[in-house]
Amino acid sequence: MLDALPPAKALLGDRGYDARWFRQALAERGIKACIPSHRTRKIQHAYDRTLYRQRHRIENMFARLKDWRRIHTRYDRCAHTFMSAIALAATTLFWL
Repeated sequence: MLDALPPAKALLGDRGYDARWFRQALAERGIKACIPSHRTRKIQHAYDRTLYRQRHRIENMFARLKDWRRIHTRYDRCAHTFMSAIALAATTLFWL
């Protein structure tokens, strides 16, 4: 999956992505890892806390979208119809 990553400046991830090989692979691609260290790690890695807070906003957006039953259970078979349902739900949620 690392080869499929689009070009980016930083990657936001939770503690589950804190692995030495993953951080090295991101560094080789020139991507800054914004991943907090595991609590059991002896040497804690520094990360940008303000950038990491944006991850919370993204997760809240997905949680609000999954409140719609049609999106949560993926009733639509075609990808374009499913994307249309997501666009409709996002427009409705964030307009109100």
